[in-house]
Amino acid sequence: MTRREWIAMIAAAPLVNAADNPQAPAAPVSIAKCASYDEDVASKLSAMFDQLGGLERVVKNKTVTVKLNMTGAPSQRFQGLAPAVTHYTHPKLVGAAAYLMGRAGAKRIRFVESAWATGGPLEDVMLDSGWNVRSLAAAAPGGVVEFENTNALGKGKKYSRFPVPGSPYMYPAYDLNHAYEDTDVFVSMAKLKNHATCGVTLSLKNCFGIIPASIYGDDAGEKEPNESPTRGRLRVGHEGRRQPSGSAPQELHFGANHDPGYRVPHIVADLSAARPIHLQIIDGVETIAGGEGPWIRGIRTVKPGVLIAGLNPVCTDAVSVAVMGYNPRSTRGTAPFETCDNTLMLAEGHGVGTTNLKRIEVRGVPIEQALFKFQA
Repeated sequence: MTRREWIAMIAAAPLVNAADNPQAPAAPVSIAKCASYDEDVASKLSAMFDQLGGLERVVKNKTVTVKLNMTGAPSQRFQGLAPAVTHYTHPKLVGAAAYLMGRAGAKRIRFVESAWATGGPLEDVMLDSGWNVRSLAAAAPGGVVEFENTNALGKGKKYSRFPVPGSPYMYPAYDLNHAYEDTDVFVSMAKLKNHATCGVTLSLKNCFGIIPASIYGDDAGEKEPNESPTRGRLRVGHEGRRQPSGSAPQELHFGANHDPGYRVPHIVADLSAARPIHLQIIDGVETIAGGEGPWIRGIRTVKPGVLIAGLNPVCTDAVSVAVMGYNPRSTRGTAPFETCDNTLMLAEGHGVGTTNLKRIEVRGVPIEQALFKFQA
């Protein structure tokens, strides 16, 4: 099947047994070609933001919190490569975003991530990953750049509670680090890659990482958070074998389902409704296919050579999924959602955004020209 035939197929109808939500909002998405991190990434991002209506109107005089994608420990590397060219967002993209946000008038830029198995400083994790933290801290002209590990209480005095509007799937509300409330603009900066549990990562799944292991981790306290977490979130999030700390709202139907392919997409969709994502930046310059990190068997390095940005996470991820060679409205059992529910469709069910490509205006490079099929 040619690129033209494929794009015609996915545009022909909003697919298989999945009802379109005509009330879900739509927003434009920008695509740019970027073959290497040695190119002028800031210039490319700037042009993309202009295509979306300008960055200044989004960030001027505001606090901006950027959730990075740094899944797994820095020591976990595929074929000895730096994490940034496989499964982490690249520090050159992070620095370019900080520079542009500072130039657009952002008063504070806070880069956050729930670092794997630690409640320590995020800067330490960045240094272990080979990042120049001093350079990133000075990247925003006129703005203040901060870093925070949101895997625990961090620099805050208490956790912030985010209720899920409407009818929650998994939890009525989520307790998160203060950084996700103490902000005007929330940005998800993700990697264009597959995910063993959710089919794809992208801007929505990236935000599974906003739930702190201190509360939702395997070694979270039974009644109160464990501020020194050393494990992941398998038992609470993926498997539903235990409840989060008693200080947080408990799972609505505990024990009813232990399938990670059901649980994680539903949690992510809940989070997208509870903590809205205002801007999405997807790093598809260099990445991996077949999974989200070196611990997944069968992954391989790929170079799609694209950057994707948008103002609605469902729309942005729908376009990203299409760029990866999949149908964003596919249901469970169809690639890339062979063993899981479609997170994008679940978020659309919450009214977050539309997955219908007919309703999403793509600016810059068309999907057809950016297409890079991730399926082996």
